[in-house]
Amino acid sequence: MSHRLDGAVRVTGGFVLLSAWFALENGAAALALTLLAAAAHECGHLAALRLCGCGVRRVRIGILGAEMETERSRLRYGAELFCLLAGPGVNLLLAALLMIPARTWPGWYAAVGANLTLGAFNLLPIRPLDGGAALELLTAWRFGPAAGERAARACGALCAAALSAGLLRLIWASGGNLWLLPAAGGLAAACLKELSGWPGPRQGRRLRRSL
Repeated sequence: MSHRLDGAVRVTGGFVLLSAWFALENGAAALALTLLAAAAHECGHLAALRLCGCGVRRVRIGILGAEMETERSRLRYGAELFCLLAGPGVNLLLAALLMIPARTWPGWYAAVGANLTLGAFNLLPIRPLDGGAALELLTAWRFGPAAGERAARACGALCAAALSAGLLRLIWASGGNLWLLPAAGGLAAACLKELSGWPGPRQGRRLRRSL
């Protein structure tokens, strides 16, 4: 089940349910801060793509985050890397800037945390996160596309497995904090997809990331 917006943006039912669950567990204010940080993240990517003369064909927002599809074949490696890192870069920059008012009004620390967490999480070397795509790109830039795919697959599978196991252990130690379960499941799925050779031979190049 999914909800289409303007024909170019797709929001899945899984994302709606996950957002509702987050709001019930953490409150509407926490959800609003998270969504604002995610919007800033996406605006960073979109602004970078526009600067590089590359448009977005469609956006899909699902349980694992947002996925942009764009024709990037004309982008050079440096420009493509800039577009990938623009999203987490905006979040980390906002986190640093928001520290200024947070010193006077502690309530701002929640916004700092939302942007810092989102920016750092997306830099993990796991596809479809920005860090995983950046690792693939950097390795391909130096050693070729095949080496980039192998590096991203191996590093992504190892990191995703370790983080998933760590979250499952944390769930057990915390007495069953189910809010960590979607993240653990998503990381486990990413690990299995990399180990099984997913994605297969690519027909196009896409920016794919998680919120």
